[in-house]
Amino acid sequence: MAYNIEKMRNIGISAHIDSGKTTLTERILFYSNKIHALHEVKGKDGVGATMDSMELERERGITIASAATNVTWKNHAINVIDTPGHVDFTIEVERALRVLDGAILVLCSVGGVQSQSITVDRQLRRYNVPRLAFVNKCDRSGANPYRVCQQLRDKLGHNSVLMQIPIGLEDKLEGVIDLVTMKAAYFEGKNGEIIREEEIPAELLDEAKAKREIMLDAVSLYSDELAESILEDTVTVEQIRAAIRKGTLSLDLTPVFMGSAYKNKGIQLLLDSVLNYLPNPSEIKNEALDLDNNEAPIVVETNSSKPMIALAFKLEESQYGQLTYIRVYQGSIKKGIELTNTRNGKRFKVGRLIRMHSNSMEDITEAGAGDIVALFGIDCASGDTFTEGGLNYAMTSIFVPEPVISLAISTKDKKSADNLSKALNRFTKEDPTFKTFVDPESNETIIRGMGELHLDVYIERMKREYKVELETGMPQVAYRETVTMAAKFDYTHKKQTGGSGQYGRVAGIMEPNAEKDYEFVDSIKGGVIPNEFIPSCDKGFKACLGRGKIIGFPIVGVKLTIDDGSFHPVDSSDIAFQQAAIGGFWQAFEKAKPEILEPIMKVSVEGPTEFQGNILGSINQRRGIIISTTEEANFSNVEAEVPLSEMFGYSTVLRSLTQGKAEFTMEFLKYSKVPNNIAEQLKKEHQEEKNKEAAKKK
Repeated sequence: MAYNIEKMRNIGISAHIDSGKTTLTERILFYSNKIHALHEVKGKDGVGATMDSMELERERGITIASAATNVTWKNHAINVIDTPGHVDFTIEVERALRVLDGAILVLCSVGGVQSQSITVDRQLRRYNVPRLAFVNKCDRSGANPYRVCQQLRDKLGHNSVLMQIPIGLEDKLEGVIDLVTMKAAYFEGKNGEIIREEEIPAELLDEAKAKREIMLDAVSLYSDELAESILEDTVTVEQIRAAIRKGTLSLDLTPVFMGSAYKNKGIQLLLDSVLNYLPNPSEIKNEALDLDNNEAPIVVETNSSKPMIALAFKLEESQYGQLTYIRVYQGSIKKGIELTNTRNGKRFKVGRLIRMHSNSMEDITEAGAGDIVALFGIDCASGDTFTEGGLNYAMTSIFVPEPVISLAISTKDKKSADNLSKALNRFTKEDPTFKTFVDPESNETIIRGMGELHLDVYIERMKREYKVELETGMPQVAYRETVTMAAKFDYTHKKQTGGSGQYGRVAGIMEPNAEKDYEFVDSIKGGVIPNEFIPSCDKGFKACLGRGKIIGFPIVGVKLTIDDGSFHPVDSSDIAFQQAAIGGFWQAFEKAKPEILEPIMKVSVEGPTEFQGNILGSINQRRGIIISTTEEANFSNVEAEVPLSEMFGYSTVLRSLTQGKAEFTMEFLKYSKVPNNIAEQLKKEHQEEKNKEAAKKK
């Protein structure tokens, strides 16, 4: 198809777990003739959905990695990215939304706006992504799309407006009425591929007219022309669509569509709406940072004749080498052109240029501004910017949340150790929320991630993809240490060993700091510590933050002010003042009543109302604080704050308490003080560990 930026859309499909994202994407592929048979996420045929290409995804029936594909619908090219719903894989959603121009927010007509819908919506807002809402599963018992539309307003603050109403609900769902064209659409044929348009059934006509009035009233705010036409009763479909498009692009309006992906109803009309209401790449304002001019923001033009700028937003290891997904923001990319990676200044030639379809690929010779394609064999990191023509720009980076859980892993033999190193190199490069390091004291390899499922998936992938024989330790919580009161320090570092010695004295105060993890204030008057040694004091303090004295975890929430000191004209040096600062830090830390902090998770549990008592009991047993409980359509939703250390193995407990009918999500919320009895236990364990290490060294 000839390149035409106005006939291009880059969309993501985002939602809570099990809302039907991957099933919806499967239908989009089918109706646009990209695939010729439908398969289900947990299908009995053992094939699995097209976009869940990883063996683990098919087994577990969840999406782990976002997958990209390209379809053609009514002469428009649409790049589609199917993203995971599980909060453990939140980075996949973050980087997909960073490069997309529009999104379909999928909601379950029974569950409505769920906990992860709120997280996804927050991510959409972070990147200013216009969205349509699709209320899926209207064929399920208890379906109520009107309630979901209202929840969009109440829980997410959207100006949600119904564009359709259902013809029947639950097992009687036949089709939808389009309030813009005022036509009834029925989906027939084996897979709903035949659309039969008819007049609205008489029994639904009054309801359709009333809902259309509400819709026109809402969208007329975005078009004076439409408002006049309503008064004169000369409204056209084009006027309504133009007003809806304007409201959607300004993020002030969320058009709501409905149907059932599983029962093949409503998907083609949703695709039409993507073309009608979501932006093409030239309608989105993108900014880069000028690295030669103090990172001043520069507006990037979606113009294929300008020098090229592209962002590498996702990496994947394949059998042919590293696959780098890129979004072209400006200019065009051709095979053979030379590009520069602005992070490290390295130049490289574009060898293979590829358009992705899940895990299969198609070679292409060029791609224009706004396109999403992939490169082979480029050595780069996630978030790198590629440019040509000497431009030294960087696209704004992706928000990366901090890992909250760690796990010690060890290999059983030498071959596994080599393969483990390859696996860890690949996974840390691909996923910025997956970190690894070697503990200097225990010499163990530690992996860190966003949750139990996150680490579980990577361990499983190491075993399958790299044949690593692994043993894992207990999951380790990322505790922190802090101080609770102000304490003074006055420390002199003196060392005389013949020749020039070392001398430095620092004095000041250590205080709790609620705003920042670490803050250094220089209040030295009269040059009692020369200016060149002030950074040395800062460096010394920072050196102490990595490992606290209570249980050996990083120290946060401290403010250090130096206001006095002294130096020696010969013996003072950078090292001397670093050592003085280290001594002063620990002197004050002991006196400042240090305490242990633990990560608190925001936990949301959803399950049938009959099990609500069991769910509440299980949270109370885990030192959880119940924030709210809501009940809707025989389903209860419990929001709570629970320490991460108490959440290990919770999924198994929850399943047995609710006959497998409840599910939960959790995400990091804050750090909070550990109760005294648990603090004592942690100190005791830390001391035992130290004694073991000391015994080993002997």
